[in-house]
Amino acid sequence: MGVKERIGVLTEGVVATRARIRVAGREYRWWVVVLVVFAASRVFTTTLMLTLFVAASAGHWHFESSRADPSFFTFSGSWDASYYRRIAEHGYPTVIPTDADGNVVQNAWAFLPLFPWIIRGLTFVTGLGFYPAAVIVATVFGAAATLVLYRLVASRVGPTSGLWAVLLFSFGPLSFVLQVAYAESLFFFLMFSALWAMMSRRYWWIIPLGVAAAFTKPGELALPLALAVVFVVRFVQWRRARIPFPGRERAAMIVAGVVTAVAGFAWPVIATAVTGFPDAYVKTELSWWTGFVGRVEFVPLTPWLLFTWKYAGVFGALLVAVVIAAFVWMLTRPSVRALGVEVIAFSASYALYLFAVFLPQQSLFRLLMPLAPLGGAPGLTHNRRARMIVLICGIALQPVALLLLWYLGYP
Repeated sequence: MGVKERIGVLTEGVVATRARIRVAGREYRWWVVVLVVFAASRVFTTTLMLTLFVAASAGHWHFESSRADPSFFTFSGSWDASYYRRIAEHGYPTVIPTDADGNVVQNAWAFLPLFPWIIRGLTFVTGLGFYPAAVIVATVFGAAATLVLYRLVASRVGPTSGLWAVLLFSFGPLSFVLQVAYAESLFFFLMFSALWAMMSRRYWWIIPLGVAAAFTKPGELALPLALAVVFVVRFVQWRRARIPFPGRERAAMIVAGVVTAVAGFAWPVIATAVTGFPDAYVKTELSWWTGFVGRVEFVPLTPWLLFTWKYAGVFGALLVAVVIAAFVWMLTRPSVRALGVEVIAFSASYALYLFAVFLPQQSLFRLLMPLAPLGGAPGLTHNRRARMIVLICGIALQPVALLLLWYLGYP
């Protein structure tokens, strides 16, 4: 039986109760099925990474990241993981480093503290080194993120869509970030959990989850914006159709929105307060842009146009317009709308955040992964040919992504 047939047996005719999923005629607890899928995906990705590491070490290939003390764990902690290690072991610099011309250079303030703090705690308790501990933490939160992803998709469009959302997420081209020493998997878990709390109307839970996400990776501001959109939608429904919108829920949404918005803007303020350097965080982030667009000032809503105009002129600007129009069109499809107003609001808000502040380069593809709930749209997950094409392409592109990012670029 081939890969296609095995996956078909796994997912066809899935039936769910509150706590169980029937797969191929047998019932299993839903979380068991999801964790088996996640474990299989990690075996596959680890096999690819280990094969590449062994081959590259034996053949003395050039690694794009530092190879001091080379091991599979340091290979799994390439590039930005070195900054997380510095934060875990030494904290943040109190003086912003600059070059001879006074320009801010790359430094640890670009990276938020929760992920390295968790690793620091684990290394203290277990005695593990940074890189093994970071891989463990990332993998555990990767598993947790897939569990939450299943729940939030299945709650709206059923178990088949939930399971396929997990498959596409776990076997995607950049799914290696679910186990390498990056903060992505922790961020996915927190953002998916906050979205799930929004969908289940447990609005007070958004506060701790959102605040934690705000100190994990940039992008948390999508939560208060999405919450504001959902608030407006529910308020209009209440006024026009008298659909219940209790005052306690309105109060919880407002408080959660304000607190998570403040948390989302806190890190730049903290960086400036600690270093005494105006715009320390923004200037640090811009130091990563110099290799692509040179020294520029940050102007919201312009980075995509700045980048595409530099490399493709008018065609680049038109391409940005087409991408925006295509994304908006996708969000309006009935299949996507079936996921619920919360998923639509979150997806639109997160995409707006990326457009407003992020310079589109190779990191963009992994930064799009919080949009994984869209992968549960029934138009994709209930179309056997379409979902298999997407899954097979994701599996086939994994080794390509690893080769490109570890040996030609950076992840």
